[in-house]
Amino acid sequence: MGLFDRISRVVRANLNDVVSKAEDPEKILEQSIIDMQEDLVQLRQAVAQAIATQKRTQQQYNQAQSEVNNWQSRAQLALQKGDENLAREALVRKKTHADTAGALKQTLDLQTTQVDQLKRNLIALESKISEAKTKKDMLKARVAAAKAQEQLQNTVGRMGTGTAMAAFERMEEKVLQMEARAQAAGELAGNDLESQFALLESGSDVDDELMAMKANLLAGASPNQAALPSASQSSAPPSNTPNKTSTQVDKDLEELRRQMDQL
Repeated sequence: MGLFDRISRVVRANLNDVVSKAEDPEKILEQSIIDMQEDLVQLRQAVAQAIATQKRTQQQYNQAQSEVNNWQSRAQLALQKGDENLAREALVRKKTHADTAGALKQTLDLQTTQVDQLKRNLIALESKISEAKTKKDMLKARVAAAKAQEQLQNTVGRMGTGTAMAAFERMEEKVLQMEARAQAAGELAGNDLESQFALLESGSDVDDELMAMKANLLAGASPNQAALPSASQSSAPPSNTPNKTSTQVDKDLEELRRQMDQL
């Protein structure tokens, strides 16, 4: 029994799961309204049938009551005429119709109660159907909103983990890298320009210094008026000893040229 119970529970659970997944709220609401309307039609037919039966019973009761009154009058007439046997027979007929009228009266009272109850049920069902239709429209709107929200959340979820967002992030990273390279290139170009101007400025200083040195050398190579020899000295024979100052100047000039060639 335990095994069969477990199998039965598994089967019922699977069936319930299938049914739950197959249930569409909008379709279920529509079908519920249709079922209620079908019940309403059947209830209206039952009420109409009960009212018709009630009216038929009412007619039978009125007819039986009329017969009671009729045989009562006939009994009185026969008695007045002195025919007691006929009067007794009329009273017997009266009693038969009176019994029938009594039974019909009980049936009529029961039918009246049933018809009243059916009418109340009919009104209640009509009210429930009207309320159900209003709720159905509200629930359908809520279902549509829930589906739209679910679809939106699924779309956002796919965007958060999908390739589109990853590609966007990669492109953003590439743009940042390109901007960084452009900025670095601009800085390097600016530094190179600064270095070129610095070189030019330093070259100007060297040239100025070189010109100053040349001027100093030329000024040092020209003899001063005070150092010029006198007439008596100029007539003296030249000495074999070279001029020490001129020789030193030539050496300095040669050394300077050699240093300049090495630059």
